[in-house]
Amino acid sequence: MANHSFDLVVVGGGPGGYVAAIRAAQLGMKTALVEREHLGGICLNWGCIPTKALLRSAEVYDHMGHPEAYGLSVQGRGFDAAAVVKRSRNVASQLSGGVKHLLKKNKVTVFDGSGSLAGKNTLKVSTKGGEETLSAPHIILASGSRARVLPGLEPDGKLVWTYKEAMVPAAMPKSLLVVGSGAIGIEFASFYRSMGADVTVVEVLDRVLPVEDAEISAFAHKQFEKRGIKIRTGTKVAKLDKKGNSVVVTLELPGGKSEQVEVERVISAVGIVGNTEHIGLEGTKIKVERSHIVVDEWCRTDEPGVYAIGDVVGAPWLAHKASHEGVMCVEKIAGHGHPHPLDLTKIPGCTYCTPQVASVGYTEEAAKKAGYEVKVGRFPFIGNGKAIALGEPEGMIKTVFDAKTGELLGAHMVGAEVTELIQGFVIARQMEATEEDLMATIFPHPTLSEMMHEATLAAFGRAIHF
Repeated sequence: MANHSFDLVVVGGGPGGYVAAIRAAQLGMKTALVEREHLGGICLNWGCIPTKALLRSAEVYDHMGHPEAYGLSVQGRGFDAAAVVKRSRNVASQLSGGVKHLLKKNKVTVFDGSGSLAGKNTLKVSTKGGEETLSAPHIILASGSRARVLPGLEPDGKLVWTYKEAMVPAAMPKSLLVVGSGAIGIEFASFYRSMGADVTVVEVLDRVLPVEDAEISAFAHKQFEKRGIKIRTGTKVAKLDKKGNSVVVTLELPGGKSEQVEVERVISAVGIVGNTEHIGLEGTKIKVERSHIVVDEWCRTDEPGVYAIGDVVGAPWLAHKASHEGVMCVEKIAGHGHPHPLDLTKIPGCTYCTPQVASVGYTEEAAKKAGYEVKVGRFPFIGNGKAIALGEPEGMIKTVFDAKTGELLGAHMVGAEVTELIQGFVIARQMEATEEDLMATIFPHPTLSEMMHEATLAAFGRAIHF
């Protein structure tokens, strides 16, 4: 057993952990990172990145389906499922290798193994070569999360899938049912529908994408149905009856009615739970609530010298939130600069379905519940020249402002490329921009971003192009 001493040790090499380790090294701390499986974590290897590669293939395939809209023609439209999956996996592998390079460049010592707290300022790492002991005054837990499993919906890897199986299908199913309409569920529903599958989405709540603004959710719902996706809201999965190569799903609909749907595959996308097991929390002062580690505004646990970041500390379960927490936590430890506690209302959310959905800040309903008097602006894609030129006229941008101060409280979008547009409003939120700041900003023409300007003007009765 070897003993190693560091200033900081990070457990988990996902977007929270590896970013925290690199920032610590930049600040002169002798840093170690412990990762049991893949550098880059679930996000890079089995989440954010490879799913976007799949969705890009689906987007191109969609466009190939109506080339006449662009004055083009395509013959022999088709796809190779194995090649689509291979491209996705290659993208993930390339980026995982990039993370390894970045850690080496910044002189972060990487241990391939499983880390577990083993007393004050001590971490034991189980590797293929044996056991290592790491000591450090600061230990950051960034152990991530995994798919939530509901009774009766247990994945079997063949007929009932989690996100992992859904990303590497041996063949495209002709029909499937997705349980859960959050970002993960809707993205898979969108991908498989584009690839020709008959898709049904089941959501226990009364609307799809339930964390989004209700107006955006309703707009997206209609667009999903236009694409042929069947949606059942306010509905529960009562039973799964597995056959040789299909599943008969019994649904409990609103009002006590039931419906049976037979599909080739079921995707369970009902949320996640934190990876709090097997990391040595027993015997510490660390609290766990609903599978997540409890931390303060600086990501400190109740155990001195131990911190936690990312998915393991709870919602929103987003890679960029984890990375931001990692940097903030490390800079607070190092006493560097003037870090600020995380403000959840300044974290953007993006769903890469067709059409895309993106948002930041308060929804209209949440702003009113928080006591704000609001002014709301809306602008449709059909009023934007670039959207029409792209052949993407379905969508809208919605803004929510404080009527008294003009502060931008929230922005919500649905339509083409809104996952890229949203950052403009994220910066506005961060800089505490008002409607005057946004109105006085010159947006380039012709771009989709002009709709951000118009949605701001609309909130104050000044829209020009609609």
